[in-house]
Amino acid sequence: MERLGTGIGWRPEMADAVEAMSGIDWVEAVAENICPGHLPDPLLRLRERGVTVVPHGVSLGLGGADRPHEGRLTALAERAEALGSPLVTEHIAFVRAGGDLTATQQLEAGHLLPVPRTRDALAVLCENIRVAQDALPVPLAVENIAALIAWPGEEMTEGQFLYELADRTGVRLLIDVANLHTNHVNRGEDPAKALDELPVEAIAYVHVAGGFERDGVWHDSHAHPVPEPVLAILADLASRTAPPGVLLERDENFPGPAELERELNAIRATVRTSGAPAAPAVPAAVPPASGAARQRTALAQAALLSALVAGTPAPEGFDHARLRVQSQALAAKRADVVAKVAPELPEILGTAYRAAFLGYARARPMTGGYRHDALGFAEHLLLAGRPASPDARQRLSDWWRERSGPAPLSRRPAARLLHATRRVLLRR
Repeated sequence: MERLGTGIGWRPEMADAVEAMSGIDWVEAVAENICPGHLPDPLLRLRERGVTVVPHGVSLGLGGADRPHEGRLTALAERAEALGSPLVTEHIAFVRAGGDLTATQQLEAGHLLPVPRTRDALAVLCENIRVAQDALPVPLAVENIAALIAWPGEEMTEGQFLYELADRTGVRLLIDVANLHTNHVNRGEDPAKALDELPVEAIAYVHVAGGFERDGVWHDSHAHPVPEPVLAILADLASRTAPPGVLLERDENFPGPAELERELNAIRATVRTSGAPAAPAVPAAVPPASGAARQRTALAQAALLSALVAGTPAPEGFDHARLRVQSQALAAKRADVVAKVAPELPEILGTAYRAAFLGYARARPMTGGYRHDALGFAEHLLLAGRPASPDARQRLSDWWRERSGPAPLSRRPAARLLHATRRVLLRR
């Protein structure tokens, strides 16, 4: 397994700081934010300097009931090839649900949601990973995620689930020790027990990140310093095996170079004071997931996601208070990402942006990507005669028309009437 060393998550907001660091062995870039034909200059300069770049996907949804989307797999493969990466990574999560398997509208979570640790979900995940492995030009590693909620009726612990996954597929593991801490606080799961049970020899690398606690809930924010409990889990892991790579993640509230260096030095010191050799993992055969397993998984995930983003009744057995926290977190994440994807919207709406978007999100679950969501939000405001300022409304109208492009007229009279009404409203 390739030795990566000490790395940091590459983000445009701290590209200059990362480029100036002399002790960085590798970086990880969010795959969906990278265009293979137009790689950012700072990232290219790191590559020229010999720094390894690993694409980290967030939208594949390997834990979803549907098989991985061919276009998303192709895009991930293109990024790996463009960056000359030794591997690519994704998450053990589902990000969308519904569709053909449930005969319902497909909904998007806009974030990573945990899969149930059941044999059905494991069979589906294993088969989806095999599909991804066959489509990718380099090895795949998958990451354990942080969770605010727990599925009722789970059949395995996290460590057992990861062990079975690696054993059946040979997939490598990206172990996020901050997520183990999150699940300890939120779900009462013992990180040491998870490390006892998972196959440490299958670890490709390790994530380290910070978060914060509020009202007894740990939020994996990636916007705060790495706390001591997370470093303690890293030390425990490093005492069992020498991780091929360790990476610091920071996605918001970016600190200066000096603070980043301090955190990286703390990570290096933690790994250096513990250590153990590793052995290769041996995959076992993967039995195919039955159609019934996929459908059961699909129905369960669709019911949960609909409760979180569309206000339908909570499935039986879930903690309703935690579901509310998760629902609020998804809406806040959605508002934050739309503001990044379409920065003109908060600029036009000012301080009213967030409240307006959250009101929109409560009644309209996301069914496409974030760009589609931004356009839908703008259209919603304009059809409601908002914002109140004529100047702001005109700016929003211009922004929407410039990006939505011409659409063919529907043959349905009701749709044609709506289109005509929309045009009238947009002229106001």
